[in-house]
Amino acid sequence: MKTVIVGIGGMTNGGKSTLATRLQQQIPNSCIVSQDTYFKDDSVVPVDSNGFKQYDDLDALHMDQMMDDINLWRRSPECFLKKRGLEPMQAPQPGSDMFVLIVEGFLIFNYRQLNCLYDKKYFIEIPYDICKTRRSSRVYSPPDPPGYFDGYVWPMYLKNRKEMEAIVSDIVFLNGLQEKDQLLDSVHKDVLKTMQKQKERE
Repeated sequence: MKTVIVGIGGMTNGGKSTLATRLQQQIPNSCIVSQDTYFKDDSVVPVDSNGFKQYDDLDALHMDQMMDDINLWRRSPECFLKKRGLEPMQAPQPGSDMFVLIVEGFLIFNYRQLNCLYDKKYFIEIPYDICKTRRSSRVYSPPDPPGYFDGYVWPMYLKNRKEMEAIVSDIVFLNGLQEKDQLLDSVHKDVLKTMQKQKERE
């Protein structure tokens, strides 16, 4: 059995979840672990000196639980798929022995324990003004307070990105403004090449 782990990171509202979902739909025996599902309860997320909740920090996430789930997939991808209601493709169909995990999130490359697991790393970026416009059009629970984007979200993105670039190499940066089908096609082809290399290894 061969496995591939793909990391899709990026800034808030950059399109990482959309790309991950569409990629998963293209690849048999694949599934997604999304970092957003591991946020701690709002009551334990600290507040900074400006009164802003510090969500854009690894301490706001149950990263230990996320790692447990990823390691569970690594031990038995087939069982992991079944637990999520996904039926593994059965032999002798082509690719039935290949399993792909897509790890998606805004801080997935800032967690050192994860970085050694990725076979491919992608990071989606969009300009400040587009990011701010998209963020303001979404409804969060709890909702963003006034000034949250400029006072916390964007500065934390710049801080986290600088940290990421200092500890991670081999990231493929993607233009989040690129047409969605083209973006999917380029990443899909790249992942397929990685899968093929894994199949060719002894």
